[in-house]
Amino acid sequence: MAGIFLQGALVGLAIAAPVGPIGLLCIRRTLRDGRLVGLSTGMGAATADGIYGLLAATGLALSGLLLSHGDWMRFGGGLLIVFLGVSTFMRGLRELPHAPAKAPSSHAPLKAYATTFLLTLANPATILSFVGMISGLSQGAEAGPNASYWLVLGVFCGSALWWMFLVTITALMRGLISDRFMRLIDFGSGGMLTVWGIWMIVQA
Repeated sequence: MAGIFLQGALVGLAIAAPVGPIGLLCIRRTLRDGRLVGLSTGMGAATADGIYGLLAATGLALSGLLLSHGDWMRFGGGLLIVFLGVSTFMRGLRELPHAPAKAPSSHAPLKAYATTFLLTLANPATILSFVGMISGLSQGAEAGPNASYWLVLGVFCGSALWWMFLVTITALMRGLISDRFMRLIDFGSGGMLTVWGIWMIVQA
């Protein structure tokens, strides 16, 4: 089972590592709101990856149902990303240089988790990536009745490991970034998220 777990972890790592809108959100939230909010952002994505990995590994009919409604889910996810992008950009405009940073609210980690969980689920095409990577592994997983679950646990852990690494590196850089540069990050990440969201809407 250890081999299957490690294979699943590699799949989760491969899915999570490419920098996309979730990665931008994770970096920006870590810099703005701290390590806990950044980690919550990543864990939301890792949970969604684990769910899609479970669907791909067990071959549930729900996979096809999600894909059949993929356009509407992408459309909704695109709208949410556009909203987050515009909000991020406007925050950079509103905040004055050298203004004292506001402490994140007590519900900020939960909100960050829920946002990225829904955003990751809003792209059901992700399941195709899992199907492609897991299909070969699933054949080897037939040796044990619980192998698929070990595989999915590995996917979650691999994805979570990447987000912990990204948050740790970003948090170490936090003290080196000036207020002026932080505003530039808001402008840049806000613009990129907006463009990403529009692209998702167009593709829906």
